[in-house]
Amino acid sequence: MLGLEAGLLGQLSIHRLDGVLPLLDATLRELPGLLADTLAPKDLMLVIDQDDPNIGAVTVFIEHNPTSIREPHDQTMRASHFHLQTLKEDPSDAEIPSHRLMLRAGMVRRLGAGIYSQMPLGLRVVRKVEAIIREEMNRSGAIELQMPMVQPAELWQETGRWDKMGSELLRLRDRHGRDFAMQPTSEEVITDIARQELRSWKQLPRNFYQIQTKFRDERRPRFGVMRGREFVMKDAYSFDKDLAGAQRSYDIMFACYERIFDRLGLTYRAVTADTGAIGGSRSHEFQVIAETGEDAIAYCPSSDYAANIELAAALPPDSSRAPAAEAMTLVATPGLTKCNEVAALCGLPLTQTVKSIVLTVEADPTSHRERQIWLLLLRGDHEMNEVKVGKIEGLSAGWRFATADEIEQSFGAPPGFLGPVGLSSAVTILADQAVVQMSDFVVGANQVDAHLRGVNWGRDLAEPQNIADIRQVVEGDPSPDGQGVLMIQRGIEVGHVFYLGTKYSEAMGASVLDETGKPRLMEMGCYGIGVTRIVGAAIEQGHDGRGIVWPRALAPFEVVICLVGGAKSEPVRAAGEQAYAALVASGLDVILDDRDERPGAMFADWELIGIPVRVTLGERSLKEGRIELLQRRGMLSSETTADNLVGAVHDLLR
Repeated sequence: MLGLEAGLLGQLSIHRLDGVLPLLDATLRELPGLLADTLAPKDLMLVIDQDDPNIGAVTVFIEHNPTSIREPHDQTMRASHFHLQTLKEDPSDAEIPSHRLMLRAGMVRRLGAGIYSQMPLGLRVVRKVEAIIREEMNRSGAIELQMPMVQPAELWQETGRWDKMGSELLRLRDRHGRDFAMQPTSEEVITDIARQELRSWKQLPRNFYQIQTKFRDERRPRFGVMRGREFVMKDAYSFDKDLAGAQRSYDIMFACYERIFDRLGLTYRAVTADTGAIGGSRSHEFQVIAETGEDAIAYCPSSDYAANIELAAALPPDSSRAPAAEAMTLVATPGLTKCNEVAALCGLPLTQTVKSIVLTVEADPTSHRERQIWLLLLRGDHEMNEVKVGKIEGLSAGWRFATADEIEQSFGAPPGFLGPVGLSSAVTILADQAVVQMSDFVVGANQVDAHLRGVNWGRDLAEPQNIADIRQVVEGDPSPDGQGVLMIQRGIEVGHVFYLGTKYSEAMGASVLDETGKPRLMEMGCYGIGVTRIVGAAIEQGHDGRGIVWPRALAPFEVVICLVGGAKSEPVRAAGEQAYAALVASGLDVILDDRDERPGAMFADWELIGIPVRVTLGERSLKEGRIELLQRRGMLSSETTADNLVGAVHDLLR
């Protein structure tokens, strides 16, 4: 006898009997006087109270596994059941298009400075990015794991980054007084795993990756998810037995990244880059091209050369220095502290002036180094490149801009009137390559309200002993590969690949036994992709006056079906259900907008959200045998019929 007893459904679930409910239900339907879905929890009832020859035994294999029984539900993705909350007005604190549109479209909601909740619509986009990354990483042979967000300080202290990272590393202390860090990256943790798990060269190569939440305590978080403090990132780490293997792993990841960004549908460039705080010696950034990008990219239209402007090499002038044609003359320049102002007074082009930048290198008691003052000389129309300067011997350990007091003590004049003529040997002069080729140039006279013109190397001051490329490249500079001239465009960094060498394995003692049985430090690489940053970058690259214009791969839905008057029209609702079923069956990601909204408001929502294709169904068009289509990119309208709908939508999505 089967009856309604306390815990019956729970027991069925615990023993995984819920899977045979359809068999029992089908049999019970044959009994007179019983309704369908008899075993549904809402109307479970006593169904058998005596033997029945028509009821047979069913063999069931029982396995203990707590699984809940859920009622059948409508699988259709309906706007009326989904959380859509759009804003008509731009938020007052939104500074760039992606920030403004993500808030307006209801993709994210601000929780705190640089911290955002991913709302259902935004999370769909994030999950699509993650899926593509995961597929391509797995295809490349990488192995997924997950490391803790909170990491013990001891690991960071082993590599020295506990102190070097500065205030961007969020530090925590638990109740026992132990220090921890909230991970911005995980080189230390993965190296610790590798030194425990990898013992022999036979286990290499290995590439571990995770998709995990990170935290960087930005001083001034802004631009929404583009420069938030909390973000989702894919970070991968490769381990090889030698340099050749590490370079192969790097190339595999580089190709993997190209596939990822190709699939995401973004316009991007892979550019040579600086390794920054992570360190290493080989590095490429993947930059999404956008006018609002924070990074400047130097590239050559007639070749494959591309580099972050911080690293782009400025070639020395190909012409020799012209002979001196002027005598050095003191010129009164009252209150004129800018090169362009002095050039205008002297009737000379800006390129004939030299700017002076003063840096200080602090004393270092451990190496018995005293405080040093450096004078950097650049052509008046050029800007100093801080990354290049930081690689100069004598400055690579750290520098800062000199204070007004330090400048006054070393030059006897305030900033704006400084120059290399007549300086004491206590000041180290570093000249840019372009300055070395100049003659008859203008510099500060180291006197208040005075400059010198007609200055020449060798005659008025000694030839410079320290010469280097320390300037930013500009448009029109020769390309370093000799294939043309450089152009500049803006980009948003969304991915970065580094060759690390033994930087971390040496610091943490991560080695394997090689073929000869001797320990060898593992060669490492690290590879990051900003998952949530990609979402913002895609919007910066794709938007118009109506809202977001997604690439197909990133859109929260590929197709929206808008029912005009569907709340009052059964034929429209039925047509919508049929269209939805057909499009979903063809493999598309579809949402059915069955809300009782005015057409204008409904259309504005989806144009703001940026769904690539809109299908509009209304009584009038259905009677005429027409289905209206709209391609979001370009706002291109077209029509089709019910029979041709699936093919027409796929054509628009190609």
